[in-house]
Amino acid sequence: MLVAFASGDRTHVDQHFGAAEGFVLYAIDASRARLAGVMEFPAEAMDGNENKLADKIDALRGCAAMYCLAVGGSAVRQLTAAGIQPVRVESRQPIEVLLAALRDAVREGGVPWVDRILRRSQTDDGRFDRMEEEGWQE
Repeated sequence: MLVAFASGDRTHVDQHFGAAEGFVLYAIDASRARLAGVMEFPAEAMDGNENKLADKIDALRGCAAMYCLAVGGSAVRQLTAAGIQPVRVESRQPIEVLLAALRDAVREGGVPWVDRILRRSQTDDGRFDRMEEEGWQE
């Protein structure tokens, strides 16, 4: 599962989604979290840019979730429509602490959005293999 964290210092969730200078991406499974990338957005790309939300959402395609300090209602709707679960933290949080909680959620369950993503991935597993075995008919 790929998860993004809105971060200015690359070690804490410390930014609002719409104004985020960047995101740190981690690939997470039950046993580990691996840094998968860093995205940065120059300040000039945000000031007066009407498409800044769409640009950020496009950049986050493939992520299961995005953690931030705050996110507006319009952004929440756009993120969820893109299949990205927005997660708001109450205050500045170390990414390492959130990663540990996510690994626990993957391993033990109990976090609804994580459970939903894991169920979806298990449902998808094998479906495309079966389709390939059957062959394509056009």
